[in-house]
Amino acid sequence: MKYGKIFYCDIANGSGVRTALFVSGCRHHCKGCFNPETWDFNYGEEYTQKTEDEIIDSLKTDYVVGLSLLGGEPMEPENQPYVRRLCQRAKREFPDKTIWMYSGYTLEEMLDESNIRCHTSDTADILACLDVLVDGEFVLEKKNISLRFRGSENQRIIDVPKSLSSGDIVLTDYMTPVRGETHAR
Repeated sequence: MKYGKIFYCDIANGSGVRTALFVSGCRHHCKGCFNPETWDFNYGEEYTQKTEDEIIDSLKTDYVVGLSLLGGEPMEPENQPYVRRLCQRAKREFPDKTIWMYSGYTLEEMLDESNIRCHTSDTADILACLDVLVDGEFVLEKKNISLRFRGSENQRIIDVPKSLSSGDIVLTDYMTPVRGETHAR
């Protein structure tokens, strides 16, 4: 796997100060994507054990509340083994830190075992580590800069543990726009 960039003090892609990994490779090619260079699976740097160690090390800082995974597309089948390993390690070493993921795939697509576009033998393990999933492709015609932590109105901010345990999609309170907030991905 390759990655485009890592932000060690990110405040735009999840609540609080986070470490954000932007993986490379995406087949969605959303019109108006804020990061189209990461569509290319060969874009950026090689993701190595050293990269993973640096990400994990960044989570030791008290003010960093968690890890965010973006792209590109973290749930492309080629990326999932690396994403799984990172998520499991982060959850094991820092159980109180949250893991957010942004994916153009919906949770329903990820849970569909017959959907080979995004479901692999790693998918369930990844989902078990996530606290929040921002799902759905970015839709330029539904762009809304008053939304929290998402770029278009079709995207959902899902509480993954509650959704997995209930069998229903459970949205977080981050879905509510804040008056005057102009955050956009």
